[in-house]
Amino acid sequence: MIWLTWRQFRTQAAVVFGVVAALAATLAVTGPQLADLYRTAGSDLVDQVSSSDQTLYYAGLAVVLAVPVVIGMFWGAPLISRELETGTHCLAWNQGVTRTRWLATKMGFGVAASMTAAGLAALAVSWWSSPIDRAVNGGAETDTYFSRLDPVAFAARGVVPMAHAAFAFVLGVALGLVIRRTLPAMATAFTLYAAVQIVVPLWIRPLLAAPDRTNVPIETGTPISIQGDAEQIAVHLEAPGAWLTSQQTLNAAGQPAPVPSSFADCLHTESGLPTMQQIDGCVTDLGALGYKQQVTYQPAEHFWALQWAETGLYIALALALTGFCAWWIRRRVT
Repeated sequence: MIWLTWRQFRTQAAVVFGVVAALAATLAVTGPQLADLYRTAGSDLVDQVSSSDQTLYYAGLAVVLAVPVVIGMFWGAPLISRELETGTHCLAWNQGVTRTRWLATKMGFGVAASMTAAGLAALAVSWWSSPIDRAVNGGAETDTYFSRLDPVAFAARGVVPMAHAAFAFVLGVALGLVIRRTLPAMATAFTLYAAVQIVVPLWIRPLLAAPDRTNVPIETGTPISIQGDAEQIAVHLEAPGAWLTSQQTLNAAGQPAPVPSSFADCLHTESGLPTMQQIDGCVTDLGALGYKQQVTYQPAEHFWALQWAETGLYIALALALTGFCAWWIRRRVT
């Protein structure tokens, strides 16, 4: 049964592992030079990274983020839906193999391969990107590179990609079992996985570790952004590598409150755009009224706590879907 599963699975596995191996080889060649540059430049590294290394940085992110998607669509969804669609599952069950063993073998092999592929890709990219990550976490000013806690980079670092891959594979298998047609199962797997990848960073990940909060006084010199028609403001927190999850304006009583209309009136000029001196004066006036900005964030040192918490979440979802698959194939598949 294991040999048959491998023969059915080897082409898809060869493609994904081939891409991962090519990426790892490229990173292994260029990584030591980047590490040497960090040892001499420190946080200034972000200004000295070559354009080719910058391309590799984003290519590595793209590959690690794409691996679970590809696994869910091209490994998970067709694994059993193809058998059900063609009716070959009936032949397998008449050869002395129970449907439970048949499912367990296919899913066990697929989960192991999925986590291995995603783990190798994440390991290579995390190792290669570590000098840039350290520079960003060390306080380097950059709009080009992500901190490790940024939602984009977080999903391509550490152990989380392995859990994402396991979940994507089992999700694809479950959808294939229920839908019983390969192409619709692949499309649905992509849609649902993408939806989960949006929901978790926005509403679940910020709650997986207790966030830090700080009140930033609004005064001259406070780095501030004015949003909309001066109806909202945002401050730039001096916390390198942190992930800002939310912020709100507080009045002098410490209660959430909108920015007063006097602030917008202060910024209004006949020419349309206020000067920096005018902005500083308006910010000073706002601070004199006692307004502060409350910032909620995950500090850089919460990276591994969030990694393990999210890994546990996705593994739990994968186990729940596995249990559903076992129940469905015994009760609903004929």
